[in-house]
Amino acid sequence: MVLTSHDKLGDTGHKTGFWVEEFAAPYYQFVDAGAEVTLASPKGGRPPIDPNSQTEDAETEATKRLENDKTAQQKLDSTCKLSEVKAEEYDAIFYPGGHGPLWDLTNDKDSIHLIDTFWSQGKPVAAVCHAPAVLLNASTPAGEPLVRGRTVTGFSNSEEKAVELDKVVPFLVEDALQEKGGHYRKGNDWEAYAVQDGMLITGQNPASSEQTAVRLLDVLRAMK
Repeated sequence: MVLTSHDKLGDTGHKTGFWVEEFAAPYYQFVDAGAEVTLASPKGGRPPIDPNSQTEDAETEATKRLENDKTAQQKLDSTCKLSEVKAEEYDAIFYPGGHGPLWDLTNDKDSIHLIDTFWSQGKPVAAVCHAPAVLLNASTPAGEPLVRGRTVTGFSNSEEKAVELDKVVPFLVEDALQEKGGHYRKGNDWEAYAVQDGMLITGQNPASSEQTAVRLLDVLRAMK
């Protein structure tokens, strides 16, 4: 699981980072299924959490569990650097969202290389909410944009406008995926919606994080 290291919300003076629920729900899907989970981030160490994802109305059973999970907290405190991760040692890669990835992971050379390598090795790549932005600069072995011609989803323009950050973010996920040739699909705002196109799995918003993780696990089980 790859988390952002970026903590500034544009020029607003506000903080951002990863969205807790989008990490917690998939993390427990994986752990409870018996998977061994490694956490990584561009800078290593403790990745920043979007403070808006820690408010009472953003709480879920998974976020409450995470708060009291010493093992998971220790893992978050000591994420390894992306530059040290070798795709050969893992079966799949998953990116939780939050606005942070728009600024760092989208253009992070180590992240792009990892996605390219996972893809070339026939391993599943999954991302939820804003994190499908990490796919924008990834390529197939033939050098084509990874999302070109593939069905994808991610945080919608209407959802970004609803949280009044459409003028703050460096780009809109929906538009950017379409510009790269992705077949963008979406469900209703704020409702769970995930799509799968072969080894590529994407989720639209925070409510989609668990469904995205479940689909990834299904793919892994089918590969065994």
